[in-house]
Amino acid sequence: MLVNMKQMLDEARRGGWSVGFFNAVNVEMARAVIETAEAMRAPVIVGTAEILLPAMSLEHVAEYLIPMAKKASVPVAVHYDHGLTFEKCMEALKLGFTSVMFDCSMSPYENNLANVSQMVRICHAMGATVEAELGHVGDNFGAGRLANPSDYYTDPAMARDFVGRTQVDALAVAVGNAHGDYKFPPKLDFDRISEIARVTGKPLVLHGGSGLSDDDFREAARRGICKVNIFTDLDKAGRRGAEAGLQAGANTLMELMPYEIDAMKAVVREKIALFGSEGKA
Repeated sequence: MLVNMKQMLDEARRGGWSVGFFNAVNVEMARAVIETAEAMRAPVIVGTAEILLPAMSLEHVAEYLIPMAKKASVPVAVHYDHGLTFEKCMEALKLGFTSVMFDCSMSPYENNLANVSQMVRICHAMGATVEAELGHVGDNFGAGRLANPSDYYTDPAMARDFVGRTQVDALAVAVGNAHGDYKFPPKLDFDRISEIARVTGKPLVLHGGSGLSDDDFREAARRGICKVNIFTDLDKAGRRGAEAGLQAGANTLMELMPYEIDAMKAVVREKIALFGSEGKA
């Protein structure tokens, strides 16, 4: 069933577990995520991010994700992640996405607050949820790499003010995490997570979940992380599946698809079990 994120994240916060958000830039990815969530009776979040739109347009993502979410036997939120412009977030809402992240984290604080507040008013009127980011989660590669990531960590006092004034539904935090492949094991600031969760009373979001250890995930959920974003692990699993198919003698795209889906399902199963959301639907 197609839902927004509010109920599932609120339940996760109360129960000390997390919901997985998986970017699904084609139908095979979407099938791997939703079919696994159904088999495990787990709520799940699927969608895409603005940086991924070159792979598949927002309109085309909506064409397969919205119907698949509606038909699913478990709650499925369809989320537009890291929306960088008001216009693209509005496009996602008009296409049927039930949640958006309006990422103004690199703007001055008052601009971030004003922009997110406006988005919250619009989305709540439409029955959709809003995620924002405070601090900034950089990349492990490319132009988004930060020289001193700790300079951009989320400040708990600022988070309390931000959440209170915007009434945002979920807050992405910068606590030692980063997007993409980790070159070295990350060191998450768990005490910071706990403090932000305590002072805001809101579900917190961990971006850059691919590559973290099992213990990191469990501890983060215990401390207040209610949504974990996964893409790199899923993307790489699809590639491994295709490689296995080629080695097994598959020589058409149709023959490769089952290998890709099975490999991605294995990742989704692992993450859902690890996040503690199995059986929560």
